[in-house]
Amino acid sequence: MTIIIIAITALISIAAFKKVELLYKYQFNAYQIVKRNQWYRIFTYGFLHANWDHLLVNMVVLFFFGRVLETYFNYYFGASAVLYFILLYVGALVFSTLYDLRKHREHYHYNAVGASGATSAVVFAAIFFAPLEKIYFMFFIPIPGIVFAIGYLYYSYYMSKKNLDNIGHSAHFYGALFGFLFPILIKPQLFSLFLKQILNF
Repeated sequence: MTIIIIAITALISIAAFKKVELLYKYQFNAYQIVKRNQWYRIFTYGFLHANWDHLLVNMVVLFFFGRVLETYFNYYFGASAVLYFILLYVGALVFSTLYDLRKHREHYHYNAVGASGATSAVVFAAIFFAPLEKIYFMFFIPIPGIVFAIGYLYYSYYMSKKNLDNIGHSAHFYGALFGFLFPILIKPQLFSLFLKQILNF
């Protein structure tokens, strides 16, 4: 499923690189969504990217963590694994926009694209299942996943309040939160597995 999502996202993003009108029509814009009932935008924006770097970063992260998460989902959810993976990804696309949907509903010029909210959900769901597994921050600094998660949430929350750049930090924050909570919502007893691992830290 990870490969399929990557392929679809890459094809749509590349098409939008060539036809900018696709970007304008399907990107996240809270004003257009609320005032003109273009609710499809809370889904379609996640398959569009601003440029090649944006696309590659999101897809590389999705590739590595998505494949790991599929293994966990297959183990814990069996025949429902693919369905739950899709629900996680699509649910995160929607959930990660809700804060900005409310905040920017009167801001006609605020736009956003990218799968970052959904990829954050995939990363945090993977961390949920193996919180002590090492993540290589900046590709060479090994830190436990749970430590990375706490730092990531703090940084995303702080930067969303400061609003210093053109990055959707609030989407990262809420996407990550959704990804962590999703397995618990599907199978609450998994939380005890998470706690057991954390207590062995």
